[in-house]
Amino acid sequence: MELNFEKLNGLIPVTVQDCETQEILMMAFVDEDAVHQTLKTGKAHYYSRSKGRLWMKGESSGHVQEIKEVLVDCDQDALVFKVRQVGGAACHTGYNSCFYQRLNPDFTATLVKTEKVFDPEIVYKSKS
Repeated sequence: MELNFEKLNGLIPVTVQDCETQEILMMAFVDEDAVHQTLKTGKAHYYSRSKGRLWMKGESSGHVQEIKEVLVDCDQDALVFKVRQVGGAACHTGYNSCFYQRLNPDFTATLVKTEKVFDPEIVYKSKS
């Protein structure tokens, strides 16, 4: 089996799920190097499209994701990382999940989670 990186120009989407609660924490992309680093280290690595580089989740915040299982879809072009989220938050905005808003029919968003796990201004300022 080989992963198919061709459909999205070298990238594969990854859905990240908490291994205990089954909550969807985030969605990201990986390139081949990110997959290799993830499997080698047991910590989630991704490809940042905005920064154009490989990054390890938690490299700035300390909120790393320990890999418990990696699932591959039938077309080998999408992955699920089942993780243990260290630090309680996957989202850089301070929420435990990046999916903390609901889209309304009028294309506005409503908060469905109101409690942040951390203050991003403090966490990211102290890591700079």
